[in-house]
Amino acid sequence: MQSYICQNPIIEKYYKILCDEFPEFLYDYIQTDAMQRIGKIGCNCGTEYTHIFNHKFFYSNLDHSIGVALIIWNFTHDKKQTLAGLFHDISTPVFKHCIDAMYGDYLTQEVTENLTEKMITDSNEIMNLLKRDNIQIEEVRDYHIYPIADNDTPKLSADRLEYTLAEGMYFRQDSDIIWTLEDVEEIYKCVEIQKNEEGIEELGFNNIKVAEKFINGASKLWKCWVSNEDKLVMQFVADIVKEMSYKNFLTQKDLYTLSENEVIKKIENCKDERISNCFKQFRQTEKIGESDFPVEDKYCIGFKTKQRYIIPLVKENNTYTRINQLSPIANQTINEFLTYETPKYAYLDFKF
Repeated sequence: MQSYICQNPIIEKYYKILCDEFPEFLYDYIQTDAMQRIGKIGCNCGTEYTHIFNHKFFYSNLDHSIGVALIIWNFTHDKKQTLAGLFHDISTPVFKHCIDAMYGDYLTQEVTENLTEKMITDSNEIMNLLKRDNIQIEEVRDYHIYPIADNDTPKLSADRLEYTLAEGMYFRQDSDIIWTLEDVEEIYKCVEIQKNEEGIEELGFNNIKVAEKFINGASKLWKCWVSNEDKLVMQFVADIVKEMSYKNFLTQKDLYTLSENEVIKKIENCKDERISNCFKQFRQTEKIGESDFPVEDKYCIGFKTKQRYIIPLVKENNTYTRINQLSPIANQTINEFLTYETPKYAYLDFKF
């Protein structure tokens, strides 16, 4: 793989698992300014910038988008679907879903997707490449039209599979990651295109034991994504950005043109010391507080957020069945997540 695509050897090996031969046509698209921009935005909604979380390495939205494209190409060898997958996060602002939270979109986290087509059409580089490849904007602007690329929860799609596999490699639970490259390879080798209950193509597993392993590891991430730690970080970053914008220290354009590091420098060097000092405390925080009641004189939040989980198909006796109908172990794990509750409120040990 060419070094300008990715310089992290773990991610390079991971890409090789997803697709043995990197499709050459993707390189030009990846190198466009519009795609390179999201290489400076993390996939983890601000959790990279506080000691509350301890990720093994930085994983960008460009890394994720390439991974999605490789999964789609591996299973379909369709350029249009693959490019739709590559572009699906092109409109991501800094801190990703924190900006959805800033707009109050806690449950769908899709507000920031509305600019996808504009980001593509505003890029002369991308539009020239699409013209070169005889591809219409309507064929790549919305990856939702391709069920292998994206579908509704709890089905398995390239997007959902990619961020689950990738985060399992860099997310630390205590001191351990959820799975190694070898685990990812074992899981991925058992994925194939299947037909779901509606007769629509969907990614699924051809081995129930491997599917159980996937559910066991993924469920740890599901709980993390609805944890008070995750919600608190996302909301605090959202409120910081909102305050910076309200006081004209940040513009709407900055969210889509600056890197996260550039925005962080603006926050840290903000003339309003209340903002800069609180952000400094946030970055140094290692543990949050939780409560069933609002906590006064602290930065305290409480809300429900989007549940991300998967109930994949599994092939058995030439039929495709949801794993919760085949495996009591997986069914219990899924139900434990669906009934999982955290204390109602979370707080940081300072007021903002």
